[in-house]
Amino acid sequence: MSQVDLDRVVHEPARLGILVALANVKEADFSFLVRTLGMTRGNFAAHAGRLEQEGLVDSEKSFVDGQPRTLYRLTAAGRRRLREYRRDMQAVLAAIPKRP
Repeated sequence: MSQVDLDRVVHEPARLGILVALANVKEADFSFLVRTLGMTRGNFAAHAGRLEQEGLVDSEKSFVDGQPRTLYRLTAAGRRRLREYRRDMQAVLAAIPKRP
């Protein structure tokens, strides 16, 4: 099997969880994602920030009833990189012998 270079930004479990969660919805707020993924607020914020830096996720901050609200969306680049990661992982898994 040839070497497959997995996307390290996407491959990190917390970031992969965020991307997969966002791939299944139009948008999601901070609290929903933290609860759904079972992450601490700080850990989620750090990983979401990295995904934003990479252009994979967009966020929009606002106030609702005087409370801060941050919505997250997967970008087109995020969808593309997640598809590429899925393709690469399928290649890795396909290389595993059926009877190791």
